[in-house]
Amino acid sequence: MKPSDEHANCGAISQLLARIGDKWTVLVVEMLRDGPMRFSEMRRAIGSISQRMLTLTLRGLERDGLVTRTVYPTVPPRVEYELTTRGRTLREPLCALAEWVRKHQSAIEQAQKRFDDEHVDSKNVRHSPRRVPPLALVRSRSRP
Repeated sequence: MKPSDEHANCGAISQLLARIGDKWTVLVVEMLRDGPMRFSEMRRAIGSISQRMLTLTLRGLERDGLVTRTVYPTVPPRVEYELTTRGRTLREPLCALAEWVRKHQSAIEQAQKRFDDEHVDSKNVRHSPRRVPPLALVRSRSRP
């Protein structure tokens, strides 16, 4: 493979990893694990997501072929989102990543605290992003 091909391939991989590693994508994929859901159901279940961000997330997943959008001809129109076959294959690596986080979260938080304590004067330290709802909690609120 030529260096220019490797660079192009790296860019494509980075772009896709940015999509599937996004906090909202992870939540949406997890929420759709049991089947189709309406937009409003997802928005209520997540709670902290804006309508615009959920729309952008779903549109991106649809563009990537991970989610299908079905519009039913009712008044008002009913729209459901569902994981595609490819989208369902994403669940396994996301679950493995979530398990890795659960296993190492305490040690990472301790390392962050040690680092922060040692670098009190550092203003260039990037702290963890704000917390998002745990997947289990979001899922339990969305369906009984």
